[in-house]
Amino acid sequence: MRGMLKDMVCLRSSLSRKRGLPHMLSMTAVVIMLLCLPSLTGAQQLPVYTQFMFNSYVFNPAEAGTHNFYQVRLNNRFQWIGIPDAPQTNSLSVYGPHTERDMGFGGYIFNDATGPTSRNGLYGSYAYNLPAWGNVRLSMGLSAGILQNRVDGSKIVLLDPFDPALQNTVASAFSPDATVGLYLYSSDFHVGFSAHQLFINKLNLFDEGTGLNRLKAHFYLTGGYRYYIGPDFALEPSVIVRGSTPTPVQADINLRAHYQDLLWLGVSFRSKDAVSFLVGYTHENRFHFGYSYDMSFSPIRHHNSGSHEIFVGMRFNPVRR
Repeated sequence: MRGMLKDMVCLRSSLSRKRGLPHMLSMTAVVIMLLCLPSLTGAQQLPVYTQFMFNSYVFNPAEAGTHNFYQVRLNNRFQWIGIPDAPQTNSLSVYGPHTERDMGFGGYIFNDATGPTSRNGLYGSYAYNLPAWGNVRLSMGLSAGILQNRVDGSKIVLLDPFDPALQNTVASAFSPDATVGLYLYSSDFHVGFSAHQLFINKLNLFDEGTGLNRLKAHFYLTGGYRYYIGPDFALEPSVIVRGSTPTPVQADINLRAHYQDLLWLGVSFRSKDAVSFLVGYTHENRFHFGYSYDMSFSPIRHHNSGSHEIFVGMRFNPVRR
């Protein structure tokens, strides 16, 4: 798991000494182990958000331009509190429509750090939408950007500091990246599909040319529906399904209850991982605030006190009628 990278490095060093192997673990071997760990543990390479429904543009560029206003969305996630160097994820997105045409633009940045490893991304996107049937529309989007993968050797704790070159090295690799998406929507429902990391780039942080670690293509399927119960209340189930070969498919199923588009409470279930509780508030239909708490039921629950996520959003005045 991402939050246990440092422990894996310490374990590898300990095993080397016990087996009487040469007291040398190469820089390349450590880096390969760090970068391949998500695949070994069944984890995905992209960040996970509990409040995915509030910033689905990050998952699907086709959402840009589907509203008549620009908006800013900020997510901060602190995962597995209590575990040293546990994952922390921050993202900031801005997106909205063209003033006259059926298209939209947007961009976002993110940072995803786990101990000595981190990923940073900067993306811009374009979307075009058109009528499908009735009041249902279809949007098609494309995002492109730069992805940086980084390893900070000074944050790697070795039981036997045999490789000072590794501990004094900060290495990073930049690679182009792209995402495509489809988004079918109306005022009450939406369904989306997107594919990420389309270039499947190799990561050779130390120019060793091994190519043993690649970025994997990730696929997302999202959906949601709002059901009104009288003039003041509404229920909104939503779902996101994540998939990446060869890791198992993972799904979040969420149900939120709204009161006058002012307050909401929700509960979410993430397969093989956690149950989450959500609460949020909207001020004057312009400022949005959300908080979620994850209670893990996987084996890692014995080593942490849960995960916290904070969401802040702001919408601007309409630019298209």
